[in-house]
Amino acid sequence: MARRPLPRVPVPSPRSAPFRRGGELLRAAAGHTADMLHPLIVIGRGLRRLAAAGRQRWTRTPSDRRGPVLLLAAAAVTAVALAPHGPLLAVAALMAAAAWAGRGGPAAGEERPGEAEAERLRALYEALVPYFRAEDDPEPLYTHGGDWEAVFLGHAFDETGRPVLLELCYPPYVTDGEPGFRARVEQVLHAKCGRGREYLFEWDEEGNVLTLTVLPPLPDDIRAQRFVTAPGETVLGFTGPESVPRTLPAVRGDALEDAADVPPVLWRTGPRSAEPHLIALGRPGSGTTTLLRSIALQALRDGDVLVVDGSGTGEYACLAGRRGVPAVECGLGGALAVLEWAAHETERRLLSLHEARRAGRPVPENVRRRLWILVDRPAALSQLAASEGRPDPQELLRVPLRHGRAAQVTVVVADHLDGVDSLGEAVRTHTPARVVLGPATPEEIAAVLGAPPHTTPPPEVPPGRGYARLGHGPVHRLQVPATPDPYDEECTEGDRLAVLALLPEPVSAAGGMTAPARADH
Repeated sequence: MARRPLPRVPVPSPRSAPFRRGGELLRAAAGHTADMLHPLIVIGRGLRRLAAAGRQRWTRTPSDRRGPVLLLAAAAVTAVALAPHGPLLAVAALMAAAAWAGRGGPAAGEERPGEAEAERLRALYEALVPYFRAEDDPEPLYTHGGDWEAVFLGHAFDETGRPVLLELCYPPYVTDGEPGFRARVEQVLHAKCGRGREYLFEWDEEGNVLTLTVLPPLPDDIRAQRFVTAPGETVLGFTGPESVPRTLPAVRGDALEDAADVPPVLWRTGPRSAEPHLIALGRPGSGTTTLLRSIALQALRDGDVLVVDGSGTGEYACLAGRRGVPAVECGLGGALAVLEWAAHETERRLLSLHEARRAGRPVPENVRRRLWILVDRPAALSQLAASEGRPDPQELLRVPLRHGRAAQVTVVVADHLDGVDSLGEAVRTHTPARVVLGPATPEEIAAVLGAPPHTTPPPEVPPGRGYARLGHGPVHRLQVPATPDPYDEECTEGDRLAVLALLPEPVSAAGGMTAPARADH
């Protein structure tokens, strides 16, 4: 006998009207349920935050003070229990505090990590055990196989599962003030969180909390342009929003109309400046010459610029013969003549300033106008002068460096990083504003700036990328605006036009400024 097929049960399609109505009813019910339970959700979130804050406070409390704290808490609980309506009022106060603490929705880092994220946090915890644990600690916060959730106060991950924010606590007895200990811990976190990104480490020594943040890359598409600055301010470059609170409008790329607000690194010069002179160091091709060109274009707005190119490659030929540029010298003889004139000009300005103040007159105009002395590769000129038996050009910078602040004379020096030992004592002593560009080790950066950077090196170092420190201030990440030589054949058309637009007009042979006389080569 042939088998008879079973009757088919009609199943409605998910796109049919009953299914759509059912889905809408479920979503509406879920929304109404969330609205009804919203107060409980807020109170629960607030209780969780209060418990996390209490656990954090308890972790930060030293072990010798935990006994008195427990005794005080027990006395407070006893007083509340014995007071009329005390427990009821205590519960009401707790619910009110939880509702206040739980408002505003879940904060960043409060979401419970997934399985993969929890495994990564556990691995980070295990890697930090050798650094944050003491053998004589009776209740160690860090131990192999311990509670890693009690350590991480906040965390956030990107779409690939790598952490972008970590906030962890550590015992108060660790030597978090020693640079060596910090460097070892930061190296472990850098390796475990994933290389190829820049990390910022913030150590809260008072609260025993370490915060790791992934930094966005610095903008490298800002060209030379007329920046909106106050008199006496020079834009060395741009940094991240974590360094400075101020921003400047700057045109990025080919967007000629839309200007973005970018945090700048501003260098203030003048009679009241604590960092009147600057030195920039880097390896060949790192962007020190670009920095000097950028400073020269900004200084020509209200001052005169002397340029001494010790490398002799003609990188500053675009400034020659321009208004406000008395001389651009590449040879040793011309450099000696220009620097000797600059020393005498500094002395003349000081005498004029003292006479004007003694007589009660305003400072003359030729003293108020700023004079900038840009010297590229002075160590090469010093070696050449020593071989020919001539005076050291760096010794001629001693007077402008020592007395330039009062005389409105600013000195900017750039040289190779491996030639620091060839720089004179006056150059190294009287240049508190310092810049390091290009690839460099943390030890080299700390030796030049006087302090190590609080960020890890970038995965790629474009020209003009480095660090800056003004006096005893913090170390800033720095990206110098693109200011190439407009006469360079490899320069892009956009960068060439941007630099040419900032150059002053040429000076005719009949009139204009008088350049200092050259010495014999």
